[in-house]
Amino acid sequence: MKFSQEHIALKDTVTRIIDEHINPNVDAWEEEGIFPAHEVMKRMADAGLLGIGKPVEYGGLDLDFSYEMVFAETLGSIRANGVSTSIGVQTTMCTPALTKYGSEDLKQEFLVPTIAGDMVGCIGVSEETAGSDVAGTRTHAKRDGDDYVINGSKMWITNGVQGDWICLLANTSDEGGPHRNKSLIIVPLKTKGVSVTRKLDKLGLRCSDTAQLFFDDVRVPARNLVGEENMGFTYQMRQFQEERLFVAARALRGMEMAIEDTIEYTGQRKVFGGTILDNQVVYHKMAEMQSELEAARALLYRTTEQYVDGEDVTKLASMTKFMMGNLANKIPSACLQYWGGQGFMSENWISRAYRDLRLTGIGGGANEIMLEIIAKQMGIYPGKRN
Repeated sequence: MKFSQEHIALKDTVTRIIDEHINPNVDAWEEEGIFPAHEVMKRMADAGLLGIGKPVEYGGLDLDFSYEMVFAETLGSIRANGVSTSIGVQTTMCTPALTKYGSEDLKQEFLVPTIAGDMVGCIGVSEETAGSDVAGTRTHAKRDGDDYVINGSKMWITNGVQGDWICLLANTSDEGGPHRNKSLIIVPLKTKGVSVTRKLDKLGLRCSDTAQLFFDDVRVPARNLVGEENMGFTYQMRQFQEERLFVAARALRGMEMAIEDTIEYTGQRKVFGGTILDNQVVYHKMAEMQSELEAARALLYRTTEQYVDGEDVTKLASMTKFMMGNLANKIPSACLQYWGGQGFMSENWISRAYRDLRLTGIGGGANEIMLEIIAKQMGIYPGKRN
């Protein structure tokens, strides 16, 4: 994948916003346990960054996914993944199905203001008993005249406290099996019966307002259905490819920064008559980890290129997500070790990187789920063997 001048210009714009308006504030936001989502979204929107791949008629730039990948990778420069995760939900998780399958009225009511940064969106798939197992969703929406009546709950919802609307996955039929009985429905979060059960206290992503939401006889118009009824599982599975590539791209830059910061620190810290970086085991480890990251970057770029060309990248996207998840478990931990006691201090970003990047192998499909998908694509999964 070759970067054009347009790719570079987009990267420079995102970097400027991060350097001037986001990174100077992340320590305070982490301390407060929340960041001003509407303010940050509006700043991103004013630069045209919330609808990179969305149609021009809805306020987007109508660029191919390679630009969204550049955007995601650059967001990894934000030194608090709670912010970049929230932005990713807005651009790559709650809006794709709405863009592709939503009615014109739904797009005007929710997509246009979301791209404009006037609304903050959420994606409502995960539940306490249905995380990576999307088919296990229990929340249900029953048709009652011209409305759906929704009951259930959703867990780990990014933007759940400050959000304006949620793209909710719910069971809309008792027939057809778990893959053919679910629908995506747009639910305004101020609707009667929607409540934030609690703002979740997390290991990482401290400034992200992640919530548990409860739906008690929530009534929304049937016209809020996205696409066809009972096609929600299929829509969500298609959407996961972009979500997983976003997660992988964002983690890539974060891990690279962990290596860069560690090289700088170990090159200055004097021990036993030299610097920590003077030790062969240390500089060899830095070289090894950077090599692994470059290999992962090559896979990410190859997958993106094939996706832009319209190819099925289910296997490659899963491999990319798996590799980044594995490296995110390894690289921040290895880097932190070379900081010694300083690495255990909250005042040093490496400790936040260690906590934040850990989610890479969990969110958007755990590493183990990626291996299941890869095995099925390879034809070696027990149920897929000839």
